[in-house]
Amino acid sequence: MIRRRKARAWAHTAAATGWGESTFAELAWDKSRGAAMRWGIGGAVVGVLAALVLFAPAAWLARGIAAATGEHLLLADARGTVWSGSAVAVLTGGPGSRDASTLPGRIEWTLVPAGFGVELRARQSCCLNGTAVLAVRPGLGRVTVALKPGGEWIGQWPSAWLGGLGTPWNTLQMGGSVRLSSPGLSVESVQGRWRLSGRADVDLLDVSSRLSTLDTLGSYRLTISGDPSGAAQLNLATQQGALQLSGSGSIAPSGVRFRGEARAGSGEEAALTNLLNIIGRRDGARSVISIG
Repeated sequence: MIRRRKARAWAHTAAATGWGESTFAELAWDKSRGAAMRWGIGGAVVGVLAALVLFAPAAWLARGIAAATGEHLLLADARGTVWSGSAVAVLTGGPGSRDASTLPGRIEWTLVPAGFGVELRARQSCCLNGTAVLAVRPGLGRVTVALKPGGEWIGQWPSAWLGGLGTPWNTLQMGGSVRLSSPGLSVESVQGRWRLSGRADVDLLDVSSRLSTLDTLGSYRLTISGDPSGAAQLNLATQQGALQLSGSGSIAPSGVRFRGEARAGSGEEAALTNLLNIIGRRDGARSVISIG
């Protein structure tokens, strides 16, 4: 009887003081506060990640381009963000090279979502014909990069820019221009293997060299095209000029393979002798070009 009265007294006191209710309220408050803290931390993390994506500096894209090209193409003095920025385009001979050649003005770009991928849209007043567009579409174990056709030609650059790549371009000291055109070209990476489809033409127009006394050597076209197996085929032909160039080859995972020759046009042998000695290995009247 005594124990029951004490229990009833304790219960009466707890009810009178509201201790049980306050305890449950505190537990509920602690639980809700913990949930709010977790949501707050989660929101902060999402916010930081979103900020990194939206405001990623243009230098990140510049580092990616440098790594992908073996530091042969650099985006120097990059400004803005990955999504909208500008930089100075520089060609170099690669890591440790002292050769470098810069294009005038700045190249500007925007990166915008397009379908299940993104489009890189580039503009440069000196060298691009309007806006050049690269479409990048990732997939399961694959990435496709497509150069979209745009107008009669996509870009035109001074041949002297190639001197930044080092030998043999810096030796040739070329004049003229390099023009890129394409009805459509795409490169697909499937589990580390590259497949090419479409075609692109690289025209070397009114080429000259300080190694020759001739004002111009000629104009040439290098065609890059994909075959049924997805391999990239190369074909070089002379459009016109005193220096006759021809050859063919391919681009494979092991590198570039090319076999061609250079000859002097009729009556131009004396003016082109020094140049033919540098272009390749002399074999009588012709100079044999061998890469890879």
